[in-house]
Amino acid sequence: MTALSPHLRQATPVVAVRGEGVHLDGEDGRRYLDFTAGIGVTSTGHCHPRVVAAAQEQVATLVHGQYTTVMHPPLRRLVDKLGEVLPQKLDSLFFTNSGSEAVEAALRLARQATGRPNVLVCHGGFHGRTVAAASMTTSGTRFRSGFSPLMSGVVVTPFPTAFRYGWDEETATRFALKELDYTLQTISPPADTAAVIVEPVLGEGGYVPANRAFVQGLRERADRHGFLLILDEVQTGVGRTGRFWGHEHFGVTPDILVTAKGLASGFPLSGIAAPEELMRKAWAGSQGGTYGANAVACAAACATLDVVRDEKLVDNAEAMGARLRQGLEAVASRTPAIGDVRGMGLMLASEFVTGDGEPDPETAARVQRAAVDEGLLLLLCGAWNQVVRMIPALVIDAAGVDEGLRAWAAAVEAGTSGTAR
Repeated sequence: MTALSPHLRQATPVVAVRGEGVHLDGEDGRRYLDFTAGIGVTSTGHCHPRVVAAAQEQVATLVHGQYTTVMHPPLRRLVDKLGEVLPQKLDSLFFTNSGSEAVEAALRLARQATGRPNVLVCHGGFHGRTVAAASMTTSGTRFRSGFSPLMSGVVVTPFPTAFRYGWDEETATRFALKELDYTLQTISPPADTAAVIVEPVLGEGGYVPANRAFVQGLRERADRHGFLLILDEVQTGVGRTGRFWGHEHFGVTPDILVTAKGLASGFPLSGIAAPEELMRKAWAGSQGGTYGANAVACAAACATLDVVRDEKLVDNAEAMGARLRQGLEAVASRTPAIGDVRGMGLMLASEFVTGDGEPDPETAARVQRAAVDEGLLLLLCGAWNQVVRMIPALVIDAAGVDEGLRAWAAAVEAGTSGTAR
């Protein structure tokens, strides 16, 4: 008998048979509150009626029109709709399927446009699992071990992870930028540096937000030295942080923006955006792919963007994120095992620590399992998997937030008192 790889282990025991909004119905007959959203993918919730209708209509008309062979209307509409939400100067788009592919497309463009070999990455960043993307990933060894040699030309520089350093944010930011300058002086000279790539909020690295001073510092150095700023908005884009793009919190515009996940509410679609002048510097034949900009995925993305706009989901992410964060901080205030609560919008996390402040993945895992018993689905992240993250769909309302917080409080109590599995 054939079976899935034994390494494809589910984070929860749930077999989902139906989804609606922020809930999943399990094969066991239980309804679960889904605070995973397919790892931030189902931005408009499970099976939003408008997204479903758009996909159904498109399936009956044209499933796939390979976009370097023929053009199709959903792709043209998507380009127009993204033009309404992208920074004005990012007026040229290339689409593919996954976040990893889009990251690699951004890297390829940066190297071809600048003629420089190196890319700076921030310690703790996650950019994907394919060879180049994994080579740029430093959020955990599990994503990059066992298939060396990795891609050359990757240079790691610090991210202002204040909690891990035990510093305040200002000190951590000053340190990170100073070390970046040292890196440019000692390892990757500007003449060899094509780009710096960073997530506005570290994803797999523990849901650690960047800050205005740090990102503006990256922008200033990129401008001064002539390399590009790439912002990996795979997880932070499409309203997740309470702004349409995560970088809007920091008052900068990237040279290349990478998007995926929530863009099409669960259909595989990703892409990069850059100024046309920059995009023209890609070499002929370097951009393409069989399934990129699939017609059904593009139709779903168009519907997703309409729903995000019409239902004011960016504002909702900000408001519901504030409500959720307040509840998480209340639980943390009475739980010594929670060392930090952090994030932006509806991208929030709680980090578990031992009595001496070290990462505590065992307690985090117990709490995550206990949450399933309470009907709440959560995921882990962080270098040690010591962080429990919450990424509910952007359609969540106050009742859903409060339902989640009740389950969270019970799970934390069970996971930290020794009564959980």
